[in-house]
Amino acid sequence: MQQRDKLFINGKWVSPHGTGLIDVIHSTTEAVMGRIPEGSARDAEDAIQAARAAFDGWAATPPAERAGYIRKIAEGLKARTEELAQLIAGEVGMPIKLARAIQVGGPVYNWGQAAKLLEGFEFEEEVGNSLVVREPVGVVAAITPWNYPLNQITLKVAPALAAGCTVVLKPSEVAPLNAFVLAEVIEEAGLPPGVFNLVTGYGPVVGEVLASHRDVDMVSFTGSTRAGKRVSELASQTVKRVALELGGKSASVVLDDADLAAAVKGTINACFLNSGQTCSAHTRMLVPRSRYDEVKAIAAKVLEGFTVGDPLQETTRLGPLISAVQKDRVTGYIRRGLEEGAELVAGGPDAPAGLEKGFFVKPTVLGNVEPRATVAQEEIFGPVLSIICYDTEEDAVRIANDSIYGLGGGVWAGDEARAIRVARRIRTGQVDINGGPFNMAAPFGGYKQSGNGREAGKYGLEEFLEYKSLQFKKPA
Repeated sequence: MQQRDKLFINGKWVSPHGTGLIDVIHSTTEAVMGRIPEGSARDAEDAIQAARAAFDGWAATPPAERAGYIRKIAEGLKARTEELAQLIAGEVGMPIKLARAIQVGGPVYNWGQAAKLLEGFEFEEEVGNSLVVREPVGVVAAITPWNYPLNQITLKVAPALAAGCTVVLKPSEVAPLNAFVLAEVIEEAGLPPGVFNLVTGYGPVVGEVLASHRDVDMVSFTGSTRAGKRVSELASQTVKRVALELGGKSASVVLDDADLAAAVKGTINACFLNSGQTCSAHTRMLVPRSRYDEVKAIAAKVLEGFTVGDPLQETTRLGPLISAVQKDRVTGYIRRGLEEGAELVAGGPDAPAGLEKGFFVKPTVLGNVEPRATVAQEEIFGPVLSIICYDTEEDAVRIANDSIYGLGGGVWAGDEARAIRVARRIRTGQVDINGGPFNMAAPFGGYKQSGNGREAGKYGLEEFLEYKSLQFKKPA
């Protein structure tokens, strides 16, 4: 068991002001796998003041020098890949093969990309009689979720540091152990004191201080839409910049000329990644009504290949959910879907056979779901796919857009030009065409109540920069 009793503030591991500890629960065994400090409001304030004091010096550090530190962090994380993969597989439940590639490989890549971006990024340009410069926004509070813990930390902290900002990180208390490894790596990289600070604790205590404090210039938050609204409310009192990456209810639109087998398999994979604990998961599959029976048969067959079990076993395709609370939430939604008239195509609310211990849920497909049904409108955050039938292409677009969210989605069609035409009409931040893979250099973020701002690539770096115009008087 990992016992963490200190916070990382101003370049040092310091004892928190309180004595509380938070248990970290293993998603498979339900045992306590670690403990972390329950940070207080005073701890958050100490970290903010350290970040504020360090800001001027870090902002003035040449980009090439900042890039050198960031590369060291990427190398340090890469060296601890297996340790991190095992930790996150335990915390979150993602199967170990995927944890290595996605939960650790993604962050290592993104830290490296943040350094690389600095090599060619234009921080200033001449526009008429003005010199337009890009400057760091200031002290950044990064509040991150549990589903892709290290990656969501990375998409905030790496570009913020690259931009010249200083950072206070509050990771999710549900999957926080990986953040301590990152702090150790940052310490070893020799980052100046106060540039990066780690404070763990609960959102209503630490998170609220970070979101409301006058010395925080920007809050970057990933989590639920409900919590994002609270962050926005608090941040508005000091008119600080806010970036939000929130919930999703993404639609995979299967058009009548699509390769049905590929579309159904691809949609299920995009729905069930990380046991469905993915904000951009394709949780609604829209199919032509005339082909529903074919779709249902293919889906049932695909689910036979999803081996549910211990995420540390190399053969496991689907691990547990992160917590008992999440398990109860997801099984409750499955029951609600059936009560509202959905057809059970595969899975169901009962625990998988032989897996009574651990937060396991059967991968589930619900058929003939009405577009306004609860399971078609609310984010479930588990391995649950709703099949919704439509009659015309116009109908499909309308249903896809009938959501408070707008994060991801997909379009499947035999004619790529047609797929692009439909994708342009879907009000979301990303749309995959015929299973196009995730691009870590493309902007990631949402429309509507999925949030605002973008992460990843140069777009993520730009989020942490302000524009300044210097006007010059031209010679007569």
